Amino acid sequence: MSGALGRHVRLPPESRSAGVARRLLRGVLAEVGSDEDTAETATLLASELCENAVLHAGTTFDFAVAAGDDGITVSVTDQGSSPLEVHLAEPRSRTGRAATHGRGMALVESLATAWGTRHDTEGHCVWFTLGPAGVVAPTEPAPGRTEAVPADARPGEPAQIARTLLHLPPAVSSASGPGDQAAELLRRLCELTGATAAEVTLDYGDGDGPVQLARAGADPQPPGDPMRLPLALPAPLTGTLSIEPGAGADRSGLHDLAELTAMRIASGTEIDWLRGVDQRRRSWTTFLAEAGELLAQSTDLRLTSALVPQIAIPRLGPWCALHLAEEHSAVHLELAALAHADEAAVTRLRAAVLDRSGPASVPDQLAEAMFRRRPVTVGDPASDVSGLAVPLVARGDLVGVLTVGRPPQRPHTAEETAVISDLARRAALAIDNARITGRHAETSFALQRALLPRALPRAPEVEFTAEYLPASAGSEVGGDFYDVLELPERRWLVTVGDVCGKGARAAARTSLVRDVLRVLIREGHPLSEAVAELNTVMLEAEDPYLFCTLACALVSGPVSGEGDGLAVELLLAGHDQPLHQRPDGRVEPVGIHGTAIGLVREVSVVGTRLRLAAGEALVFYTDGVSEQPRDGRPGAEPFGEDRLVSAVGGAGSGSADDVIAEVRAAVTAYGAGSQRDDIALFVVRAVPGTAAPAPAPAADRGVVPRPPDVLPAPRERRSPA
Repeated sequence: MSGALGRHVRLPPESRSAGVARRLLRGVLAEVGSDEDTAETATLLASELCENAVLHAGTTFDFAVAAGDDGITVSVTDQGSSPLEVHLAEPRSRTGRAATHGRGMALVESLATAWGTRHDTEGHCVWFTLGPAGVVAPTEPAPGRTEAVPADARPGEPAQIARTLLHLPPAVSSASGPGDQAAELLRRLCELTGATAAEVTLDYGDGDGPVQLARAGADPQPPGDPMRLPLALPAPLTGTLSIEPGAGADRSGLHDLAELTAMRIASGTEIDWLRGVDQRRRSWTTFLAEAGELLAQSTDLRLTSALVPQIAIPRLGPWCALHLAEEHSAVHLELAALAHADEAAVTRLRAAVLDRSGPASVPDQLAEAMFRRRPVTVGDPASDVSGLAVPLVARGDLVGVLTVGRPPQRPHTAEETAVISDLARRAALAIDNARITGRHAETSFALQRALLPRALPRAPEVEFTAEYLPASAGSEVGGDFYDVLELPERRWLVTVGDVCGKGARAAARTSLVRDVLRVLIREGHPLSEAVAELNTVMLEAEDPYLFCTLACALVSGPVSGEGDGLAVELLLAGHDQPLHQRPDGRVEPVGIHGTAIGLVREVSVVGTRLRLAAGEALVFYTDGVSEQPRDGRPGAEPFGEDRLVSAVGGAGSGSADDVIAEVRAAVTAYGAGSQRDDIALFVVRAVPGTAAPAPAPAADRGVVPRPPDVLPAPRERRSPA
């Protein structure tokens, strides 16, 4: 070799950079007269170092060559110490090109005279020497003459500069946030242009003002003449890129590169912001969907009112109040529910919300929100009793006001205001539905009460007890019913029935059955004829889907001096057999099944006569008892007649109330508290110490002496064609 020569070039992190470095190295070796073997070895090792920098660092790197009489020294310095590239130092995948990880340095160790690494603020430097041993690692770019780099080796082309300035490897982009990416881009901008410092500030439009996103270069200096470029961002975002050019900088060239950097930073920032907006919208959508589902499950006004503040806190604010207006009037507001994230503050908050003193009290501001039908701010913004009041409007009617407390140290954002308004719409509809359901339930209860006796007759010789258990908790009128009609001569007509269906149609048919039967019995018709006439009346309605099963009993009181007990004439029209209970615990079904009413033109019913001795009872029930499924599961094993007989027998010689209580407890336990159908229970019990009844004249009751336990079949009756 002769002479000494040094070259230095900065290359981008791309595959062709190794070729540029090889050409630069060959040119240097040719000029100093290096032998062919040394040149080939140096080229091979330099290629490995360059490819390692491209593959593992992903940043620009400096390639330096120093050639002289003491040998050849090659160094590659990348920016591996940057926070964005630290994670890339981990071993790569076992597949593809990465499977050769580590072999390049083995070649360097085997072929180089000496080699080493240096890791400092300048970056990560790997070097090797070929020639006399003992050469130390270079601390500066290659010594010797400073000559121009060949044209094909310069990274000064616009495309190369743009790539060096803007390109971030995909692995780096996906593993870092917009602040880290912006800091790396600013660092590269300062490096390429010689700027002393660069900074990016952002204003997210949330009222907090501009914040620093990233900074690179020297610490802040006294104000000079910085260059400022706005970032192209969508509203409400705004941002600025500020650059300190440094002494003697080319401001024109710096401006062009700064514009490219500003566009790249704005693009990454906008993508990250839009991603955050999308995530927040997904979160709010889930929140509102869950809130709507929770509110839809409640049809009780009090429960719905209590749920609304619990849903809003603490997601939308520290406290929440719900005021409801009187139905069909928006003049007066009543506090329906109030909640605070801090339970100790509830009392003070309630006092502030209800306080009407002062010119701008919270109640007056709530009335203003109702009047304007739009959200208004209530309370003193400087206090913790301040919030956003949103009127509740359902089906065009005002139903109240929802007030959500102001978050600490800031007002509600536009996004939060939109969510509160949406929650208010859902709450208003749920409250209005609860009110409609409540009115419907009140109507159903009133109609159901009208179909049942207000009070049961009282007599010393007989005890009447009944209970009605609706399955729908008042939302619908049931088809089960019972009735007691007091007749002359110490007689009573007991009726227990089940009309098919529910609702208003079933209620109308129930009223028809009860009233027609009462009229016919009062006019003196025998029981069997009265049932046949009732069947004719029901068929005239021409509604075959609303038939009725019926159990009728004429109960006659005792006549003094003829023993204890009650006489009963029983007739079943498609209804379950009542149970005859004796004081010793024996229970047996009685009566003969007949045809249900309202199905066919000719009914077939057979009457049965029996006697209730003192202490005995006759238990009537509807199919809601016998058909109650286990645990309330559809299709499960029903309660059945055998379990009912056991329950009635378990009451022993107790009162009629004891019998009903025993049956109700057994059915409730079997169904695990879930009732599938309406239940009507009626008990007739002969009170001990009463006299036996005298037989009524056959003409009066339609009963013949033979046989003693069966009443005659009704005469054939036909409905008009």
